[in-house]
Amino acid sequence: MVRFTAQLQKFGEKGEKTGWIYIEIPIDVTEQLNPGVRTSFRVRGKIDDHPLRQTALIPTGEGTFILPTNADMRRAIRKQEGATATLELERDDSPLELSEDLMVCLADEPDALEHFKKLPKSHQNYFSNWIESAKTHDTKVKRITQAVWGLARGMGYGEMIRYFKKK
Repeated sequence: MVRFTAQLQKFGEKGEKTGWIYIEIPIDVTEQLNPGVRTSFRVRGKIDDHPLRQTALIPTGEGTFILPTNADMRRAIRKQEGATATLELERDDSPLELSEDLMVCLADEPDALEHFKKLPKSHQNYFSNWIESAKTHDTKVKRITQAVWGLARGMGYGEMIRYFKKK
């Protein structure tokens, strides 16, 4: 486990990352966590007292990595851009778990399940994470319904999201 402190920073105009609040992970820390690796990898541990599990570190292309912090994480640690947080991290090689509810519903829709299984693991995870991040039961049901509908029509995650945003 590597322990260090870092400041929450915010991207200005940076393409799809515009406005993201993140923590830059120093090179010496990433070398301790996953030596020689320059591609995204997952970690577990804590930001302050908030547990992290299967959280991706994203390479910046400059040899460093960032840990994006979503609103739930920032609420849990009660910190925003400019604040300093203490991190304890280690590499997390545990397999990503897919949404059990999604898999049960896909079992009832063979076309959707077949398409889902053909997707890269990372794209399967987009669907699963989106569904599991729902805050209410109703939202989760709606997302599962949309995912199964889109998958049955051969859609990927992004295509399905864009389709339902238009509606």
